[in-house]
Amino acid sequence: MHVIAGNLFAISDAQGDIEVDPQTPVGLFAYDTRFLSHWVLRIDGERINALARDDLTYFETRFFLVPGAASHYVDADMSIIRHRSVHDCFHENITVLNHSSQPAEYTVRMEMASDFTDIVEVGQLRQRAVEVSADSADQQLVLRYQRDRFVRKTTVRSTVPAEVDEKGMTFRIRIAPEGKWETDLHVSVTMGGEEGRDLRADLQSHQQIVRTGMREDLVQWLDRAPQLVAERKGLEELYQGSLADLAALRYRPLSHRERVPIGGLPWAMGLCGRDALITCLQTMAFTPELAPATLRMLALMQGGQLDDALDEEPGKILAQLRYGETGTFSDRVSALYYGAADTTPLFVVLLDEYERWSGDADLVRELRHPARMALDWIDEYGDLTGDGYLRYQRRNERDGTINQCWKDSPDAIVDAHGRQPAFPRATCELQGYAYDAKRRGARLAREFWGDPAYADRLEREAAALKERFNRDFWLPHREYYALALDPYGEPVDALASNIGHLLWSGIVADDRAEAVAEHLVGPRLFSGWGVRTFAAGQRTYNPVGTHLGAVWPSDNALIAAGLRRYRLDAQAARIAAGIFDMAQTLGGEAPGVIAGYERDLTTYPVQLTTSCRPQAWSSGALLMLLGTMLGLRPTGDNLLVNPAVPEGFGRLELLDIPGPWGHSDAYARDRTTERRHRLH
Repeated sequence: MHVIAGNLFAISDAQGDIEVDPQTPVGLFAYDTRFLSHWVLRIDGERINALARDDLTYFETRFFLVPGAASHYVDADMSIIRHRSVHDCFHENITVLNHSSQPAEYTVRMEMASDFTDIVEVGQLRQRAVEVSADSADQQLVLRYQRDRFVRKTTVRSTVPAEVDEKGMTFRIRIAPEGKWETDLHVSVTMGGEEGRDLRADLQSHQQIVRTGMREDLVQWLDRAPQLVAERKGLEELYQGSLADLAALRYRPLSHRERVPIGGLPWAMGLCGRDALITCLQTMAFTPELAPATLRMLALMQGGQLDDALDEEPGKILAQLRYGETGTFSDRVSALYYGAADTTPLFVVLLDEYERWSGDADLVRELRHPARMALDWIDEYGDLTGDGYLRYQRRNERDGTINQCWKDSPDAIVDAHGRQPAFPRATCELQGYAYDAKRRGARLAREFWGDPAYADRLEREAAALKERFNRDFWLPHREYYALALDPYGEPVDALASNIGHLLWSGIVADDRAEAVAEHLVGPRLFSGWGVRTFAAGQRTYNPVGTHLGAVWPSDNALIAAGLRRYRLDAQAARIAAGIFDMAQTLGGEAPGVIAGYERDLTTYPVQLTTSCRPQAWSSGALLMLLGTMLGLRPTGDNLLVNPAVPEGFGRLELLDIPGPWGHSDAYARDRTTERRHRLH
């Protein structure tokens, strides 16, 4: 059970209690650190049981509890309500209700502790020396951890008198007949020795923010997005849920005023360059406000020097930003880390795409220098062997991400027989991104930067890359593109979902697109729920392998958009239908990744334990697939609508789509509905 507000989130059991599980990220987390590892409520020394839960919003929930077994609640003469909410702190109102006609006395105990574990260390816990300060006079418990300049502090305060000790707070209460007792427990999380504020002011501020600010912000967020009217049952709820997930996964980095999308709950609750860029690309027709904040943030942190420990290079776009202890002290993961080869071209792709949807020429001019640095990086630092291909290899051979593409697990890039190629590696989709970035950069240079010579050069380079790519990566005897080239130009012959990204970028030769599409929807790659990351029948194929056979909604959204780019509408519709079926079967939310088992084998999609849920680019994937079905494309001051809706979806209406045209509507129906309409 979780509540979330940007980077701060709390995960508990069904009763609202938090107890450390070595393998599970339960607790109260903020900025990559666990600020509460133990938060257990007892009445008269006994644990309580859940009767029901009311999830009010993503940042607010209520637990309804009774003593003893929940099945015996009809006999209970008392009950408990825990009302929990978060924004930049954690707040819990505890109400104890006496249902009898006699006064009642109880001992209410809240056990509290923090281990200040870094999120990346969950599963391999180590002891930290935590200072504890208990103050009954001020009704507060302070937990503090310090290592050199790294300081984290948890302060718990109560609004009513309590006996405070080093392990929690005890309340000895008497409740009148049919009466109630309540307290507010306010938990502030502070960094770097920051001092806490007055409890009453803090509590009033929190209540005001939650009751008006956050609820109003969510309402306004949903109101700004287009309205979906769908004939298919559950589709409108799925759409609203995706928008709410995206609202929850916004946060303000410490150095930035605007909110940007974070990766997903619980493992990626920070700024991940790749995730943020792709999420913005996916949601352009729905929540375009995410893009300018993300572009400015990434431009601010763009690489400016050579740093082997950080994999930093001039012009390179950030891979991730972390605030945890590990990121501060370890060579393995830095607070700033640049180990990604795809973020830099995608930065240029997003800048161009945002202008097409918004008409915001000012931002394109503002970010001219970062965009040109990114384009320069592709050739100056990305071309590691001088053959014109974008490649990656860690600058620091001891530490850092091994595979610096979207399939970033260590074993993700292999050939059909499971052999790993040497470094530096040139994966196929990176070439597509580079091609797309050069073409888009040329448009920006010609139309906004007043540099036609630079535009001509970029267009020549893009054309040469496309010709070279279609010569070197194409496997004519298999009719698909190689997953990668090794440093000697030899193809890595695995069949993988990466080829779908090539369609999205436009680097595929027109006469080869249909062959690529047939592989994508063929039995080796398509599971029925979606396209697998790695085709069945190859030696290292594993349906529960994150990048060796599992299905990612984000991957599939780009693939479907690519298929439509090449007018392969039936194949795109099949993929879109599978992903929407999966999300609705799972209860209206798209997880980060599911197993690649055949749909006939598992009538219920199998989520992987490493999957985030909610995850920004999975929620964004559903929006992108909706836009792909409707065929939304900006053309100057007009919005083009060219639908290809899968059978069974019926009629779709997307109203008030924002853009340079003001607001436009899109209408579509599937072919079954069209035939039925003609018959009548």
